[in-house]
Amino acid sequence: MTHLDDRFGEITVLLDSDAGRLEVRGGSIPPAVVERAAGAETDVHVPVGTRNGAHLVMTVGGGAVRLAPRKGKLSRRSYAVVVVRDGITYRLVPDSLDGSRLLKDRRHIGDFSSGGDGWVLAAWKEGADVAPADASVGYALAAAFGTGGQPMWMMAVEAVTDLFPG
Repeated sequence: MTHLDDRFGEITVLLDSDAGRLEVRGGSIPPAVVERAAGAETDVHVPVGTRNGAHLVMTVGGGAVRLAPRKGKLSRRSYAVVVVRDGITYRLVPDSLDGSRLLKDRRHIGDFSSGGDGWVLAAWKEGADVAPADASVGYALAAAFGTGGQPMWMMAVEAVTDLFPG
């Protein structure tokens, strides 16, 4: 899918959930790729197929980065995904039912929304210093892992109601 980003123009997101491969590319950003290892156990709720960092490889501009998705349990923050590239730490953290914020060294630089189908919506914070590689990382993480998450109280209510027959 091709998206028109306000700062970086056309950005293409190619997601193949079955193969466990995601690619982000555009004329003004470095390419980013997230790949799942062959034979890795898959989770249909994760667009790239797994949150297990041991079964994932990510590159930005052809160089390997450290990718550390959290497991995703009870809290929204447990769904955060961390990337370290060239000494910069990025975190994509759910902050609403549908959206996640992208932090660059703890500074909020943008907001992302993706339903897990390769479509990504990005809104950059006004005045934020956003580099092309930041866009590559943000789009890749949003598309590979999806965005948003339920608040803990909502998950707790669902867990309790699941205990009772319907």
